[in-house]
Amino acid sequence: MSESATVLPVSLYEGILPKLVAVLQLTQDPAGVSNPQARQKLLQATNNFKNAIAQAKDFAINLPGGELLIEEQDDIIQMLETLRDRKRAQLAQFAAKKVTSTAAAHNFKMEVDSVASTPYGSDD
Repeated sequence: MSESATVLPVSLYEGILPKLVAVLQLTQDPAGVSNPQARQKLLQATNNFKNAIAQAKDFAINLPGGELLIEEQDDIIQMLETLRDRKRAQLAQFAAKKVTSTAAAHNFKMEVDSVASTPYGSDD
């Protein structure tokens, strides 16, 4: 999945509340919705709000991992944290071990195969 597919449209979510406020203001207007122009404004504001909610819901539903319940997500997070803690403990244990070498290992001489170390095509 590309990075742009996982980016949330922040402006969409930020715009929901002002759209709701616009609907509420139109319904609370002292003149009411008695004339056709006021009804048209209210209809337009309501449709804008409903469309924004539908888009936001669509984005939220299609988020990666969104098919999991909250409890399932919490279980996975806990399992991953436990795994991380075990790996950290293993790493700390490994880092704490003293590496000792024997005198025989220092005196060990490796036999080098001269044919294996010769670059290809250098015997022309």
